[in-house]
Amino acid sequence: MIPELGHFALILAALVTLFQGVFPLAGTLVRDTRLQALWQATARPAALLSLALVAFAFACLAASFLRNDFSVVYVAQHSNSLLPKPYQFAAVWGGHEGSLLLWVLMLTLWAGLVALFSRRLPLDMVARVLGVLGLVAVGFIAFILVTSNPFNRLLPAAVDGRDLNPLLQDPGLVIHPPMLYMGYVGFAVAFAFAIAALLSGRMDAAWARWSRPWTVIAWTFLTAGIGLGSWWAYYELGWGGWWFWDPVENASLMPWLVGTALIHSLMVSEKRGDFKAWTVLLAIAAFSLSLLGTFLVRSGVLTSVHAFASDPKRGVFILFFLALVVGVSLTLFAWRAPQAAQGEKRFELVSRESFLLGNSVLQVVAMAAVLLGTIYPLVIDALNLGKLSVGPPYFNAVFVPLMLPVLLLMVPGSIARWREAHVMELLQRLRWPAGLSLALTLGILTIWQAWNAWTFLGLWLGSWVALGTLQVVFERVRKPGRIGAAFWGQHLAHFGLAVVVLGITGVKAYEVERNVRMHVGDQVQIAAYAFTLEALENVDGPNYRAVRGRFAVERDGKPLRTLSPEKRRYFSSAMPMTEAAIDSGFWRDLYVSLGEPLNEAQTEWSVRVYYKPFVPWLWAGGLLMALGGLLAALDRRYRKASGA
Repeated sequence: MIPELGHFALILAALVTLFQGVFPLAGTLVRDTRLQALWQATARPAALLSLALVAFAFACLAASFLRNDFSVVYVAQHSNSLLPKPYQFAAVWGGHEGSLLLWVLMLTLWAGLVALFSRRLPLDMVARVLGVLGLVAVGFIAFILVTSNPFNRLLPAAVDGRDLNPLLQDPGLVIHPPMLYMGYVGFAVAFAFAIAALLSGRMDAAWARWSRPWTVIAWTFLTAGIGLGSWWAYYELGWGGWWFWDPVENASLMPWLVGTALIHSLMVSEKRGDFKAWTVLLAIAAFSLSLLGTFLVRSGVLTSVHAFASDPKRGVFILFFLALVVGVSLTLFAWRAPQAAQGEKRFELVSRESFLLGNSVLQVVAMAAVLLGTIYPLVIDALNLGKLSVGPPYFNAVFVPLMLPVLLLMVPGSIARWREAHVMELLQRLRWPAGLSLALTLGILTIWQAWNAWTFLGLWLGSWVALGTLQVVFERVRKPGRIGAAFWGQHLAHFGLAVVVLGITGVKAYEVERNVRMHVGDQVQIAAYAFTLEALENVDGPNYRAVRGRFAVERDGKPLRTLSPEKRRYFSSAMPMTEAAIDSGFWRDLYVSLGEPLNEAQTEWSVRVYYKPFVPWLWAGGLLMALGGLLAALDRRYRKASGA
C-alpha cells in the first residue's frame, strides 16, 4: 500500500496547494477586514501542510526503491536488486517522474521556509508570496498526476529492475540534482516576491530588502549545483572536459546569469531605490528561464546525457504552463511598471549605479546569446527546415567576448561612489590593481611562453578582479566600524570568480593531451610526467565487472603515485562506462582514462592521458563563490529583512 499512500498524499497536496493559491490571495482583495485577516492567515499553515504531504509522498517513493518494489513501473525502470543502497535512494530522482517529484518537494520546501521565517513581514505580503508559490506548486503537481505519476503499478510485477543508468551510478548523483533543483526552484521565491510587489503596487525598497536574502540563497545553491555538475562531467564521462555547452548545461547557466544580475539589481533597489522595474523584470526572467530549462529537459526536443526521455505530451503541458506564467507576469508588469519609475533619482554616467547597470545588462545579453544558440537549432528542426548543430565554436565566439567587459566593470563597480564618481579619483584608486595585474600577467606569460591575445586577456582580467577585490577589502578593513557578513560574502564570491577565470585561462592555454595505444609495460611522456602501464586486471563490483589499469606515474624519474582507471560493464545493461583516474594538486591535474580494447585478447588498449594545469582552480573558485553567497545570506541584516 505504500505507493498508493504516496499517490493519495500527492492528490491531497494538489488540493492544499490550490487552497494556498486561492484563499490567501483572495484575502488581499476582499474588503471585509475580518475575512481579510482570516483568509490571509491560512497561507502559512497551508504551505506547511503541503510541504508535509509532498515530503510524505516522496518518502513513499523512496521506500518503494529501498524495498525493491518492482511492482511500481518507475522503480522497475530505474533500479535493480544489485544496485547499492545509496544509489537505490538516489535513483528516486534518476528519471523523469521522480526528479519532478523532487522539484515539487523543493518548491514546497521553499514555501515552507518562507512561511516559517517571515514572521516580521506584513501579513498581506506573506499571503501574496505564498499564494503565488501555491499556484506554481499546483501546476507542477497537476503535471505529475496527469502525465508523470511515479506511483503507477506494473502488473504482474517485474522479477528485477532494468537498473539505473550507469552514468548516474556515482556519488555526484546523490548531491548534484538536489543542489541544482534548490537553486532552480529557489528563484520561484524571488519571482513570488516580485509578483506580490506588482499585485500590491508597492515596488519600493522594502520588497527588494525582503526578497534579497532568498535570492542570494537560491543563487548559492545554483552555483554549487553547476559546479558539482561540471566536476561530475569532468571525472565521470572520461573526456577530460568540464563544460561542453550541452543544452541542459546551458539551461542551468541562463538562470544563473540572470540571477547574478538580479542580486546586484536588488542591492541597488534596496539601498538607493533605483532599478525597481528592471529588478522585477529580472526576477520574472530568472524563474521563467528555470521553467524553460524544465521544458528543455523533459519535452523530448533534445538529446543529452542530462535529459530525460519523455513523450511530447509532457512538453506541451510544460510549454503551456511556461506561456501562462510568462504571459500573466508580463501583463502584470506592463500594468504596474509606470509606477516603478516614480521616485527614482538621477545618477551620473560615472557612478556605481552605472557600472552595476551596465554589468547586469551585459549578463542579460550574454544569457540571450546562450538562449539563441540553444533554442535556434530546435526551432529550425521543429519547422522542418533541416538539422542545425550549434556547438562550442559559436558559444566561445559570442559568449566569451560579452563576459570580458563584465569582468572589466566589476572592480570599478565595487569602488565607485554612488550617484556620481569623480573620474580622477576613480583612476587613482584603480591604478594599483591595474598595474599589478598587468605586471603579474606579463610575468606568467614570460615564464610559460604562451603569448596570445586570449590568454593575455584571461590572465589580466582574472588578476584584475582578484587584486581589485583585495584592494576593496583592505580599504574597508582600515576604516572603523563593524563589517557585516554580506560584505565578506560579496567579495569572497568576486574573488572566487577571479579564481575560476584564471583556472579556465590556464587550462585552455597550457593543457596537454595524448591519445595513445598501450600494452602492459609501455610508457608515455606528457609534460614533465611519465605514465607506465604496469598491469591490467579484472575486478568485480557489486553490479558490474571491470578491467582496471594500473599506471605508475613518475616525475623526473622519481615515483609520484599510481593511478587506476577502469572500464566497467554493468550486468543489467552491458553498457561500457569509463571511470577516469585523477591525481589532483594545487597547480594541476593528471588525468588517465581507458578507451577501448584494440584486440580480442584485450592486451592492447587505447588510453587518454591529460596534463591539465590550473583545472583544480575551477572547482576551488566555484566553492569560494558558493561560500561567499552562503556567508552573505547569513548576514544579520538579511535575517531581519527576510522576517526571520
